[in-house]
Amino acid sequence: MADEELEALRQQRLAELQAKHGDPSSDASQQEAKQREAEIRNTILAQVLDQAARARLSNLALVKPDKAKAVENYLIQMARFGQLAGKVSEQGLIEILEKVSQQTEKKTTVKFNRRKVLDSDEEDDY
Repeated sequence: MADEELEALRQQRLAELQAKHGDPSSDASQQEAKQREAEIRNTILAQVLDQAARARLSNLALVKPDKAKAVENYLIQMARFGQLAGKVSEQGLIEILEKVSQQTEKKTTVKFNRRKVLDSDEEDDY
């Protein structure tokens, strides 16, 4: 009975250490999965975009990677649902960029944090 409990504790501790430090085999499989996903994304985008639009999207990815990722996701979703008729031109990509920009537009607000002066008349000096 004690040997079984000891072995169970060892296995539990080993699992904790692997989770904490990262299991090398799971890291390799995760990286391989990410690479396959990137290849699939690139294949779909190559089928959907013409060369000029693809160049514009890659330039956008250099400057604003999050916006480029949002546009890529939008294009892939449209392609999967069959909403794209033919390849998207550069002008079509510009229109999609404007739509995504309007959706993700951030409003800036200015908030004044007024602090009381140290020598206030309201305080009593002791």
